[in-house]
Amino acid sequence: MQPTTLQIIAAIIFALAIIHIFSVKYFEHLAHRSERHSGLFHLLGEIEVVFGIWAMILVIFMFAFMGKTKTMDYVNSRNYVETMFVFVIMVIAATRPILHSVVWLVKKLSNMLPRKGATGFYFVVMCVVPLLGSLITEPAAMTLAALILSDKLFSQGISNKLKYLTLGALFINISVGGTLTNFAAPPILMVAGTWDWSSTFMLTTFGWKAMIAIVINTSLIIIVFYKELSNINIRTTVSEKEKIPKAIVITHFVFLFLVIYFGHYPAFFLSIFLLFLGVTYAYQEYQDRLMLREGLLVAFFLGGLVILGGQQEWWLKDIISNMSNAEAFVGAITLGAFTDNAAITYLASIVEGLSDDFKYYIVAGAVAGGGLTVIANAPNPAGAAILKSHFQDGSIDPRYLFLGALIPTIIAAICFIIL
Repeated sequence: MQPTTLQIIAAIIFALAIIHIFSVKYFEHLAHRSERHSGLFHLLGEIEVVFGIWAMILVIFMFAFMGKTKTMDYVNSRNYVETMFVFVIMVIAATRPILHSVVWLVKKLSNMLPRKGATGFYFVVMCVVPLLGSLITEPAAMTLAALILSDKLFSQGISNKLKYLTLGALFINISVGGTLTNFAAPPILMVAGTWDWSSTFMLTTFGWKAMIAIVINTSLIIIVFYKELSNINIRTTVSEKEKIPKAIVITHFVFLFLVIYFGHYPAFFLSIFLLFLGVTYAYQEYQDRLMLREGLLVAFFLGGLVILGGQQEWWLKDIISNMSNAEAFVGAITLGAFTDNAAITYLASIVEGLSDDFKYYIVAGAVAGGGLTVIANAPNPAGAAILKSHFQDGSIDPRYLFLGALIPTIIAAICFIIL
């Protein structure tokens, strides 16, 4: 099928957006050197705005080629449920009552391990919290893990190597950690209904392999950086002023689980979220600053990805439909690094006549490659938004993130292939 002029332009814009992603560090550098245009360069260096900006450019071209009516029909036809859900769940999960509860749980679990202190705490945060993503959804798990790491580890002045390896492993662990159920990971959601994959199937086919990969990834980092981690003093005690009434904590978790339960119905979970905002305002003494700005930036990023990604089906679908099983696995990892892995599995779900083995390999590749870049998995921008302030120039270098995630990706891939 011959692509239209607009589809070719959309592919070029998408490629430019990818290049922009890998250039954010350069724009941040320009922002620090330029006085007159520092604001503009800083905006272009915000990784969360990249796809939103280029999506707006694409819409301008669409107006020129298709006119107002068809352009608005296209934009309105896109599915923004995941974008809205990530925003809502990110804000709720980042509240003090929920965060303190998860830190308390992490501390209790880490105390049961032979190695206590920072190494035990690190192991639980990097292993258990990603696996919780199969219950509370990956965006919520990413938000909680990133906030804990930001406060307890990254703020301690750790080395850049440990930061990037931790970030890469976190992205991979979250991506595969949502495969224990059929409702928590975006790439799984895209195929579970079409291919009739139950949570039991996910646990027995993907989940246990993912758990092994997560443990290996985390253990390797602890072994390599054991000395540095051992020197970190992690404070997890809560002062009397910080203690929160149980009723407030329970109320926050009720809101969290209601949003998760109605996660496919924006009218419901947005209404619940508005009520939640009222409760937080009524009990401000038990809240920190709500992560509204960070959540909106992440939503802008994901919304732009939805608009841009919808114009890439013409070439992605052809590639996927002509792959062998091995090519599907490697291709899903590779393509997933440059576009949302949920888009890969969605396109696979609309291709008829795929074998069960092909389905397994393309999904396994999609989740295994979900940490190589910020755009590879929908929750990644949330983690990047929370942790980026701890990196030089307040920006995550995509090249070092790729290198930090490379070994954990290979380990996850091997676990899905040989186990």
